[in-house]
Amino acid sequence: MKAAISAGPAAMGTPNAMEKAGKYLSFRLAKEEFAIDVLSVREIMGMQEVTSVPQTPAYVKGVINLRGKVIPVVDLRLKFGLPELEYTQRTCIIVVQIEGEAGKMLMGAIVDGVSEVLTLQAADIEETPDFGDGTSAPYILGMAKIKNKVKILLDINMVLTAQEVQKLETALT
Repeated sequence: MKAAISAGPAAMGTPNAMEKAGKYLSFRLAKEEFAIDVLSVREIMGMQEVTSVPQTPAYVKGVINLRGKVIPVVDLRLKFGLPELEYTQRTCIIVVQIEGEAGKMLMGAIVDGVSEVLTLQAADIEETPDFGDGTSAPYILGMAKIKNKVKILLDINMVLTAQEVQKLETALT
């Protein structure tokens, strides 16, 4: 029997491994592998020209026109404090649907490259370890153990804080 996948941040605390089980899109940032719930992914596209928006944080690369709809594009490398790299042919934009203050919104996330779609069982997933000294990473759902490697499971709704999403929505209206 397959467990249901929570559609957004868990209202009643951290989802357990059973609730986290399901299909994930894995991608690379630097040497690390990350994965997000495939249900939040709307499409994957190659890099294209991004229009800059003044007075936005450095990780907000700007906006793109996606079939007549203007959506913000965030460079996940910069958001996570990794060094900026020149984009390559493998660099792509994952268009995801996130929950904002005003409801659902589309956002592009620039990643170094998409790897595969994984089906994770509850046994493959461990809770996020305690990093000590008050370090908080609410956007990490857990850690997936696949073929002796670890993939970091992200809650894409939590990667940008509510305030950041609201600023993006305001900048685009």
